[in-house]
Amino acid sequence: MLSRILIGLVSVAGAAAIGSPGMAAADPEPAPAPVLPNVNAYAPVSPVPYTAMGGNWYAFAGPPGVVCVLDKQNSSYGCSGALPGAPDGANLVSAGPSGEPGFSSSGGSLYASAGDVKPLPPNTRLSFRDISCGVDGGGVVACVNNHDQVGFVVGPSATFTSGPSPMLDRPKNSNPLFPSFPG
Repeated sequence: MLSRILIGLVSVAGAAAIGSPGMAAADPEPAPAPVLPNVNAYAPVSPVPYTAMGGNWYAFAGPPGVVCVLDKQNSSYGCSGALPGAPDGANLVSAGPSGEPGFSSSGGSLYASAGDVKPLPPNTRLSFRDISCGVDGGGVVACVNNHDQVGFVVGPSATFTSGPSPMLDRPKNSNPLFPSFPG
């Protein structure tokens, strides 16, 4: 008797599996946001050779045709010129002392008034307050606002911005370490 009940249950389960509609495939996960390099791991350089605009800027050359600036007057930072892979042909990526960087376009190089600027040596950085800009061994420039954990990267083949770290971007009542616990 028990075997007939089990056979009946298995038959019903099998029929339900065959007769049920297929499971819908889940949408693929979006690509992870680009990650900013740890610019502060690069060796600091003296800012004196990179001083421009009467001492108001630290300026250096990025990829060919790109000038990058840390503005000591208003703590803004950015790179201007032919930005490889920038959206909509933007020629400027910049940010102020807080908040995420953004792209824009201007009629010419915004930082051309810095004059002749020299590149940073590979794996070095310039810093002013919470802002650090550095160059890796491949000529990729990265600028990071350490307070907000935002910044941008300008490389020979791509330019992108990166928003706040998930550890800092915490919606109300959330905890990134323990998502099931309130913040």
